[in-house]
Amino acid sequence: MVNTALPARIAVTGAAGVLGSNLVTRLLAEGCQVHGMDLRPIPPRPGFTPFTGDIRDAAAVAEAVAGTDALVHCAAALPSYPAAEIRSIIVEGTSTVLRVAAAAGVARIVHISSTAVYGLPSRVPTPEDHPREPVDTYSAAKAEAEVIAERYRAEGVCLPIVRPKTFVGPGRMGLFAMLFQWADEGRNFPVLGRGDVRIQMLGIDDLLAAVVAVLTAEPEAANDTYNIGAASFGTLREDFQAVLDAAGHGGRVVSIPIRPAIGVLGLLERLHLSPVYGRLAHKLRADSYVSIDKARSRLGFAPALSNQDAVLRTYEWWRAQRGKPTPRGGGRTSQEPWRQGALGLSKIFF
Repeated sequence: MVNTALPARIAVTGAAGVLGSNLVTRLLAEGCQVHGMDLRPIPPRPGFTPFTGDIRDAAAVAEAVAGTDALVHCAAALPSYPAAEIRSIIVEGTSTVLRVAAAAGVARIVHISSTAVYGLPSRVPTPEDHPREPVDTYSAAKAEAEVIAERYRAEGVCLPIVRPKTFVGPGRMGLFAMLFQWADEGRNFPVLGRGDVRIQMLGIDDLLAAVVAVLTAEPEAANDTYNIGAASFGTLREDFQAVLDAAGHGGRVVSIPIRPAIGVLGLLERLHLSPVYGRLAHKLRADSYVSIDKARSRLGFAPALSNQDAVLRTYEWWRAQRGKPTPRGGGRTSQEPWRQGALGLSKIFF
């Protein structure tokens, strides 16, 4: 494998998000000039030019990508968004970004997708050639966005597609903030069934390394689709227990019956009383991990962090942030802790 230098000028969509903001920092440290686009205003800094706009607005995208050599499309909706908005942002937004960037002659476009496109695959480890079998609005939108990306690739655009597992790291909240809070309060934490399923995650630094790899790989290697995940991961029970142990209060992972729990979570989701969406609840019932062999062999991808490393680093960051203001955007970003709803009330039993 032969790597080239990073492109000199790189645009990043979703630059105020967890992935986007960390990527901007990494690229600036590498000496790149970065254009960052987001709906939320971002302050400028040396080497960084911010653009405030919607990825569905072709004129705004054109302004952000003008004069750049590469683009990393990180912007997306969360699974918790309303269905119509998920589709609009992920499908329409991706279509607009790719169309404008291709017309502007951007030489390399990196599309950040998700292993959610596989749905709930029974084949593990799941390879990149596994069929896309979406099971909900979010995974269907991600799958359709990939089809759009592949169309541009077929037309000659160098367009790497990166499919990360759930990534964790400083700034990432969501479900993990719930785990961290309960651990810090000395509570036990529930897990579906025995918790002996193996759920692969990913440290954000390793995801950044993968993005850099597809930006610097020779076109014939870069122009492909890659799963990205941790190489070392245990069971969900082990990962959650590691956080409870780090909290130092003697908390334990507690098993709860799967079928009744799934039923209750489904009801609470329909009543908008729980942030746990259906695909996540079902994903936690079975092993979920992907093959990273292709990224290893073609990109030299070598993840440094295990699941536990990544989760514990995030917990350490969370503890250091206690008492400081957290983003409040109505559940719009993964930088916000989940609104626990009825689940918050249930912690009295743990």
